[in-house]
Amino acid sequence: MSVDPSKLGIVHFPADVLRRKAKPIVAFDDLVGAVARRMFELMHEAEGVGLAAPQVGLPWRMFVANSREPGDEDRIYINPKLTFDGGLVPHDEGCLSLPGIRADIRRPSHVTIVALDAQGREFTMTSGGFPARIWQHENDHLDGVLILDRMTTIDRIATRRAVKDLLAAAET
Repeated sequence: MSVDPSKLGIVHFPADVLRRKAKPIVAFDDLVGAVARRMFELMHEAEGVGLAAPQVGLPWRMFVANSREPGDEDRIYINPKLTFDGGLVPHDEGCLSLPGIRADIRRPSHVTIVALDAQGREFTMTSGGFPARIWQHENDHLDGVLILDRMTTIDRIATRRAVKDLLAAAET
């Protein structure tokens, strides 16, 4: 797949790539690093805390994140695997691919993530805070899952108009 990182932008629902399971990255070349740098640019421009490759139109199992908490930094997560612990905790979430839509999403409170960096080196992190929520949200994107799928019925009803607006914008 030929990719020009400078041409990447955030795609919005209902783009097909947001609903497909992403494929593992097997080549750790300069392109992966260039795409990650562009994803960080887009994430920061949008004032987001995470961005998955499908959100820029690429079916890759990669996301970037920075919780903006003290000590956190921009980090690349390639081919991540998550394990969960703790009870489900609701927290308000939004999504750069679903502008104007927010809802309380219930997720496990603690997560351990095993992933690869841009050079293909494995690392492991554990969090019970905001980073854990970001990892879960971005990992969902790698499986074609959106916050729309995790909303309560009440939140689905409350956001129905905004979803219809996104669908209408996609048709124009």
